[in-house]
Amino acid sequence: MGKIIAGKTSDIPPGKMIKISIDSRDIMVANIDGEYCATDDSCTHSGSSLSEGKLNGGVITCGWHAAEFDCKTGKLVKFPAKIRDLASYNVTVESDNVFVEM
Repeated sequence: MGKIIAGKTSDIPPGKMIKISIDSRDIMVANIDGEYCATDDSCTHSGSSLSEGKLNGGVITCGWHAAEFDCKTGKLVKFPAKIRDLASYNVTVESDNVFVEM
């Protein structure tokens, strides 16, 4: 599929995240101290939107049941039950455009 534009760097300042849709797949794009990363936006526990959760450093916490995922790798960090990791995607910045590689 290639690179899909997620937005401008000014759309995703440090410590913030956005949700984009690519071919009916919701992707969360975050800026962690100037480093951009992307994972699936849907929590693998309940399907809630992770971009509506909380971002603390490189960890995103689901707003529904507090599942925690590493934003860079999509790996589950903390939850009482074993749930699937998130898919993660490469992110590149060209000029002031942020691209997600699918």
